[in-house]
Amino acid sequence: MAKCAICEKSAHFGNAVSHSHRRSNKMWKANVKSVKILVNGAAKKTYVCTSCLRSGKVERA
Repeated sequence: MAKCAICEKSAHFGNAVSHSHRRSNKMWKANVKSVKILVNGAAKKTYVCTSCLRSGKVERA
């Protein structure tokens, strides 16, 4: 499962509730992209969520 290497964001679970109030399992996945980032001056390919990319927590290689 894809997980953000910076903030550890991953999928979380809950219930999908229909109009008749029947419940089934639901999964919300984090918006995670595979990008090359700079780690200690070297390029490394990791999974990073888009909120970390937009906020500038990561420098792309």
